[in-house]
Amino acid sequence: MAELEKFKSAEDEFRKKYFQRNREAEENRQKESRAATRIQSWFRACKVRAYLSYLRKKAVIIQKVWRGFAARARVRQMVKAAYFIMKMNFYEEMAVRIQRRWRGFYSRKYIHSFYERKRCIQGILLNNELMRKEVDETVELLQRRKNYQEMVKEQQGRVYQAHRLHHLLSTKQCPGVFNSPFRPAPHEMELLLRKVKYQVPAKSGHRSGGCLW
Repeated sequence: MAELEKFKSAEDEFRKKYFQRNREAEENRQKESRAATRIQSWFRACKVRAYLSYLRKKAVIIQKVWRGFAARARVRQMVKAAYFIMKMNFYEEMAVRIQRRWRGFYSRKYIHSFYERKRCIQGILLNNELMRKEVDETVELLQRRKNYQEMVKEQQGRVYQAHRLHHLLSTKQCPGVFNSPFRPAPHEMELLLRKVKYQVPAKSGHRSGGCLW
């Protein structure tokens, strides 16, 4: 019985404490709820800030990697463009050199050919030499004809003079004017007077060439 009383007293004491604690818990519920809410909000904020910091770091890494990739891509593109420009400049320079060499070769071979010009100059020199020879022969022929005409004219003049001076011819009795006894040989006019025949001069004054026979 004593134990039952003790158990009942303990049960009553437990109920009192239980209801007291429930009452205290009910009184502190809002305060504890606000505190729990604040703790939860702070914890969630910490988690969110940590996650945002994590995302920011990863975003920085991604941006760094992307910017490095984009910069390398731009550099590769710039290198390709510079290499292409360098190749084009080199090809253009080589093309200009090839065109210059080819145009020089074509010009020397077909337009201003050295050998063709040499053959042309040799042909011109040969033609000039032939023309010079022909001109020299023509000039020589004309000079010979002129000399012959002058000689004939001089001979005719001498014959005419001999006809006019035929009375000065030497005779057996009297030597002529052109046959001086002091000369070792007779004068050429004396010899000419001996060759020509005497002709009576015409009254009209016509000069006859005479003859030597």
